[in-house]
Amino acid sequence: MVREFRDFILRGNVIDLAVAVVIGGAFTLVVNSFVGDILTPLLGLLGVRDFSELTWETPGGAIVAYGNFLNALIAFLLVAAALFFFVVRPMNAIAARRAAQEPGEEPTTKACAFCATDIPIAAKRCPNCTSELA
Repeated sequence: MVREFRDFILRGNVIDLAVAVVIGGAFTLVVNSFVGDILTPLLGLLGVRDFSELTWETPGGAIVAYGNFLNALIAFLLVAAALFFFVVRPMNAIAARRAAQEPGEEPTTKACAFCATDIPIAAKRCPNCTSELA
């Protein structure tokens, strides 16, 4: 049982997942700091302020703190924008550059001129319609 547990823990996907969780937690701190310490204060230049004090009192006396919701919504949009512009777009550009540099694979099949089925490129006769190929 101990050996089976050791094999499970040392399996590659478990270790990869553990590393991803740790790096994800650290990356979350970086993104939240970027949004909270840089992007959110810049909103003050646009006249956007802290909405946490905005409330509405219902006729029954309940208090609806819709300002907190607005703050959470703005924070979500800022995090999404930061991730998109500083992670997703650069990674897509890198992937596109890498894909452009990779040579395309040579085709291994061709279409038969008579029956339009895929056959190996080296074939001299179609195995489906038995036509001789040029």
